[in-house]
Amino acid sequence: MTSPGKQHTLELAERYVCGDRVRFLTGAGIDLVIGRRQGYHIWDVDGRELIDIHLNGGVYNLGHRNPDVIASLSTALETLDIGNHHFPSTERAALAERLIGVTPGAHYAVFASGGGEAIDVAIKSARRATGRRRVVSVVDAYHGHTGLALAAGDEQAANAFLATEPDFVRVAFNDIDALDAALAEPTAAVILETVPATAGFPRPDPEYLPAVRQFCDQTGALYIADEVQTGLGRSGQMWAVDHFGVVPDILVTGKGLSGGIYPIAATLLSERAGAWIESDGWSHVSTFGGAELGCRVAATVLDLTEQAMPGLPIQQWTEAFARLQQKHPDWVVEVRQTGLIIGVKFAHEVGGMLMTKLLFDNGVWAMFAGFDRSVLQVKPGLLMGQADIDAVMAAFDRACAAAVAL
Repeated sequence: MTSPGKQHTLELAERYVCGDRVRFLTGAGIDLVIGRRQGYHIWDVDGRELIDIHLNGGVYNLGHRNPDVIASLSTALETLDIGNHHFPSTERAALAERLIGVTPGAHYAVFASGGGEAIDVAIKSARRATGRRRVVSVVDAYHGHTGLALAAGDEQAANAFLATEPDFVRVAFNDIDALDAALAEPTAAVILETVPATAGFPRPDPEYLPAVRQFCDQTGALYIADEVQTGLGRSGQMWAVDHFGVVPDILVTGKGLSGGIYPIAATLLSERAGAWIESDGWSHVSTFGGAELGCRVAATVLDLTEQAMPGLPIQQWTEAFARLQQKHPDWVVEVRQTGLIIGVKFAHEVGGMLMTKLLFDNGVWAMFAGFDRSVLQVKPGLLMGQADIDAVMAAFDRACAAAVAL
């Protein structure tokens, strides 16, 4: 029974904020309005508890309301505010040094308030460094919804906002020949999610990203790695590209860098990609990019991430999904895993959507892949304990059994 307060929130959201989304979810039987949240648990405003393995795309890598992250913000608020983007900042400088120290090839850091803005900075920088406009991305990519980020991503969304132009070309993911052909024309950049999230987390073939690096070197294009969802330890390395032995010219991070507490993202540029910083310091400014409060939070996030990485529960999830697939072989078609980046493909074209609803009914919140709705995105937290893993997998077992029975 939905409470009057919750119903009022749903009605206001439908009327003023995100009408189509509210109607879609409630039509599917998902009327979640998040109230209390702590760790990897969220509670509906009416009191129903769920384990969160969606984590808002990795925003809550360290859990909701991580006490250490909150403490860092509280301490920062005693002396800091957003700051002034025109002047040097102790907090911004310190965070830049930290990020560059854990990012091979990085020489400069440009801060933003979100991933889409940071992608825009990446594309602008590549165009300026090369003197070229053309950008190659992949089909079913997602890079955000600001101007250049939208144009580089999914074609349907870009068309809806008239954001496409001939300067953006899409090729199939993992298709080396198609990429080679696309780079026959002068190109500013190739932009790739290292493990494409909204496409359902397909893993790059071992030779694919090295080929991207080689082609960019041969043609003078820059390689932009979008690690907004896959970075910050989720793969088992600080950045997912580290698994493939490649160093991008530009790496973009966001989401989890915020700790779920203060919005911040960063574009990490090689010396070539960021040469404009040395000659034209006002050519890109962002009032809230690198807010000093956010920098303090992000520094704590890096500390906690580095501490967590040696003990990530990757093997526990690997073994748990192997058992699930063995028990439900006709329903669980494929488990795609890169560390804690997991996509589970089911034996129906909208199997991921169905599992979103069935898991919701069983006390777990997970989201289907928007561009391949047969796949469910599974994004467990870096600090998730065995009891939560066991509870999630028990819910998967019940949901799979229910799906097969339909």
